[in-house]
Amino acid sequence: MKNEEMKKIEGFFAINKEKGPTSHDIVDRVRRATGVKKVGHAGTLDPMAKGVLVVAVGRKFTKRISEHRKAEKVYLATFELGKISDSWDAEGEVKAIEVKKEPLKKDIESALKNFEGEINQRPPVYSAIKVNGVPSYKLARKGKKPKLKKRKVLIKKIEFLNYQFPFIKLRITTGSGVYIRSIARDLGERLNTGAILTDLVRERVGEFSLKDSISPEDLK
Repeated sequence: MKNEEMKKIEGFFAINKEKGPTSHDIVDRVRRATGVKKVGHAGTLDPMAKGVLVVAVGRKFTKRISEHRKAEKVYLATFELGKISDSWDAEGEVKAIEVKKEPLKKDIESALKNFEGEINQRPPVYSAIKVNGVPSYKLARKGKKPKLKKRKVLIKKIEFLNYQFPFIKLRITTGSGVYIRSIARDLGERLNTGAILTDLVRERVGEFSLKDSISPEDLK
């Protein structure tokens, strides 16, 4: 009977991650809730972010996890102008900078066009990308901050939702491997205002949407 019950909870699940825990924390919660050891996630969601985290439960499904890592993703993001950060978001060492001229909405919309399509994007140093086998964020925490190489990524669409200085709200549809923090940092540089990511919600990963997501404990 126990084996039959275990089979019932294998599969792909959309977990609604709250702010605070890491993606690995959520995987550990799912392991405890299901009793299944073989669990993995299909793409990291930063601790400050919330929303859809696709989790594979069971060996059969963790083998197919790359299918969902490559899936289209949709984010709801808030950027704050007039600030910079070593992590490119509000979680790092944040510094205020002087904004001599507040950009107009049309200036921001024009700048955002440079980020649509296939672009070369530099990942943040506080990321899981490995440098000589070591995650970059671990090196950064020790004071060693490697300059990661730019990578080609696809940003399919950027919707301008709202702007009230210093905050910009956007909905961003991407391919795999895109860092929203990098968009914030690069936009701030282009506008000469600086910018950091202050809020992020992943609304969809492929076929998995926020409205269909559950908490890890619901898998019990």
